[in-house]
Amino acid sequence: MPSIVTAMSGVDEVPFCRFDRPLRIAALIKQIPVGESMTLGAEGRLVREGIELEMNAYCRRAVSKGVEWARASGGTCTVFTLGPPSAEDVLREAIAWGADSGLHLCDPAFSGSDTLATARALAAALIREGEFDLVLVGRNSLDGDTGQVGPEIAQLVGLPFATGVRQMGIEGEDLSLTLEHDDGAEEVEVSLPVLLSVAERLCEPCKVPPPSRAEVAADLIRVVTSGELGHGPWGQAGSPTWVGRTRVMHHERANKVLSGAVAEQVAEAISLLTERGALVPAVSDPAPVSSAATAGVSKGNGGMIAVLIEPERLQVGAELLGAAARLAAVIDGHVHALVFGNTHVEGLGASGADAVTAFTGVPNAEDVAAAVLEWSRENLIWAVVGPSTSFGREVLGRMAAALGAGLVGDAIGLEIVDRELVAAKPAFSGALVADIMCTSDVRLVSVRPGVLPLPTPRDHVPDQYSWAITPRSRVRCVSQRRDDDVEVLARADVVIGVGAGVQPDEYVELGSLAALLGAELAATRKVTDKGWAPRARQVGITGRSIAPRLYVAVGLSGKFNHMVGVRSASSIVAINEDPDALVFSQCDVGIVGDWHVVVPAFAAAIRQEQRRATGVTGNG
Repeated sequence: MPSIVTAMSGVDEVPFCRFDRPLRIAALIKQIPVGESMTLGAEGRLVREGIELEMNAYCRRAVSKGVEWARASGGTCTVFTLGPPSAEDVLREAIAWGADSGLHLCDPAFSGSDTLATARALAAALIREGEFDLVLVGRNSLDGDTGQVGPEIAQLVGLPFATGVRQMGIEGEDLSLTLEHDDGAEEVEVSLPVLLSVAERLCEPCKVPPPSRAEVAADLIRVVTSGELGHGPWGQAGSPTWVGRTRVMHHERANKVLSGAVAEQVAEAISLLTERGALVPAVSDPAPVSSAATAGVSKGNGGMIAVLIEPERLQVGAELLGAAARLAAVIDGHVHALVFGNTHVEGLGASGADAVTAFTGVPNAEDVAAAVLEWSRENLIWAVVGPSTSFGREVLGRMAAALGAGLVGDAIGLEIVDRELVAAKPAFSGALVADIMCTSDVRLVSVRPGVLPLPTPRDHVPDQYSWAITPRSRVRCVSQRRDDDVEVLARADVVIGVGAGVQPDEYVELGSLAALLGAELAATRKVTDKGWAPRARQVGITGRSIAPRLYVAVGLSGKFNHMVGVRSASSIVAINEDPDALVFSQCDVGIVGDWHVVVPAFAAAIRQEQRRATGVTGNG
């Protein structure tokens, strides 16, 4: 049976908090479009006129926790934002919630800032305002989902960094943190000062209605111009990435909601899905590894593509190596795998590595970034590719800030066009895909796990080298656990999504359907909040975006925040007993009925259809 599992309860003991002195806290926040109100123009550009705006969901937690700790310690919380005049509203909301003051980086010179230009401006503002004990940012921005600004600022201001903070306690100068990672959790310790990115489940969000925001005194918000921060360059001039072609992803749904007896609906659903090709497994061949860059690091002078192999993620590493080998063949380059900790190097040559450097020592992300930067001074790099995970984002974010290099985050495709690396990046929860290129000499890209094909193994033994990581370990790991694999949903051809209408002890009832379809389990945020499924299975605006051949929604209402994560599914089947459920407006085929009755009937009909298609008859 496929991996349909429940997670640990996820209820962590609230850490102890004891403050020895007032804390000076900064919360960095962003204004973004409200997801439901977002519209795109003909060229894939966001239509900003008349669009509804709000504070980024993760930033709401940064403000809330910053205010809480400022009050508890007798300190202060200052909020920062970079944006047009309209962004003043998020500062007003934060101050109305309890923040002491706000700084608005507002100047036409900041227009067109990519993540590094944004990080440079915010870092300059932080330094200008003096030392802060604690800097809080949102885990990522829902309109871009890169998670790069936090580690880039940390590198620029010289702070340790921890991401996805779900629980935080303090005793004197020492913090105890529970970090919510892509498919697990980690307990760490770190001392002040520190920069933290916060998870959605950390605390109650900052939310203040417009009338209360309007009451905030104007003198509590100070506008900061580019000239006050220095010569820059700022904005587009200081951005080492640029956006090329964009494609709007149109996903119109058939909205065929059925009626009548369950057996009749199921039979019609099978017919409709068969017509759509939704019940036929996709055929995909492994991607070939070109032989043009197979003879080791001494061959291929077109440039080195370095690949970060995250510890214990060898399949993700194989995806990246296969892609890097195909790119290297185009530029007559070579692929150099960088491995950390106790990662085994066997098999890396088969996946596409021409050479391997094993970095010895504790694979702390900050120390890894420093080690790779030091290594790069002796090895001319054309590009660095890594996984879009907590580890990859921090390593690449720190490298981008240190090198002044362009970084494209969460890419879903890579190609070479006119000897330039072009990364396809989804934005606005998959509403569009943009081609992004780097203008810097070194190109950095993080790639979403599970979206690239695994390579066909080749026969090659790579050259091997070693490099010692200099331990700094400002973020000290106490324990860590994995409860899933980050790439599972991205690679799944069929996904069954469950809402709170399916109790965890009922998941076994989905087993027969899942086995027939070869399906993986996904869940709404309510389900993962309850600890009924791992967070890695959460789909939606603050979870994952997936593109399976078939998505079967069971016992979920179909709210925007979830369905936006499956907008790229080829076909969507919805099963709900409420004929007015929102999910029926966002599916291709809707079956109205109690899922306890519909799912077994649906599974039996699929089994019969599979037998018919293969010429098998009878009950065997």
